[in-house]
Amino acid sequence: MKLLREGARQLGLDLTQEHLQAFQVYYEELIAWNAKFNLTAITEYEQVQIRHFLDSLSCVKALVGSEYLSPAAAEGRGLHLARPLTCIDVGSGAGFPGLPLKIVFPRLRLTLLEATGKKVTFLEHIVERLGLRQVTVLKGRAEELGQMAKHREHYDLVLARAVAEMPVLAEYLLPLCRLGGLCIAQKGSDAQAKVASAQRAIAILGGRLKKIIPVELTGLAETRYLVVLEKTARTPEKYPRRPGMPTKRPL
Repeated sequence: MKLLREGARQLGLDLTQEHLQAFQVYYEELIAWNAKFNLTAITEYEQVQIRHFLDSLSCVKALVGSEYLSPAAAEGRGLHLARPLTCIDVGSGAGFPGLPLKIVFPRLRLTLLEATGKKVTFLEHIVERLGLRQVTVLKGRAEELGQMAKHREHYDLVLARAVAEMPVLAEYLLPLCRLGGLCIAQKGSDAQAKVASAQRAIAILGGRLKKIIPVELTGLAETRYLVVLEKTARTPEKYPRRPGMPTKRPL
């Protein structure tokens, strides 16, 4: 896990041997299950470290300078959460970006939301295999969860990676985010243009664009981006619309 350890250090994260062992187990289980369930197209050892693990951990860049990180971060002792945070990973797939962040930040109270049964089964298995606490795996869709009182406007952090186009993604994420909370969407090279096309949707749903952060990872040629939205007003009750509608009729 040399690439992971060195890349994480560039993000301000000092991974312990225990962290690295957890990531090694994660990799081995991912590959074993992938042979049966086709969880990911990325299976080469170094590429999993970069494109899955490091890419997930890069979400920490969106939290630098926020209330969520402790003062210790500024003193060069590695990044730590200032307090327990509620977090939901929407369309988690094989657990990215939520589970790598949970491994490094055990105080994260994590919910993994995934609609595909075989992926839900893997998520339940890997959470148990890694002995992670305060992790909930849910089978369902963001449109449904966003209308449930238990989850609506509940989370400090709402995460998603390559789930949908930005206007659609905004309707998935913002209803789940509490006032003052953050939504972090991981996007590719066209992030700026995609966000521009979603400004109306973001405003309707009670959010605003806080920043777009470029992410350059060692071993990855292309630049990735974190699109960070802040929840500034309550989402109107009619959003999110019923399953499928955000995609069919984007705001």
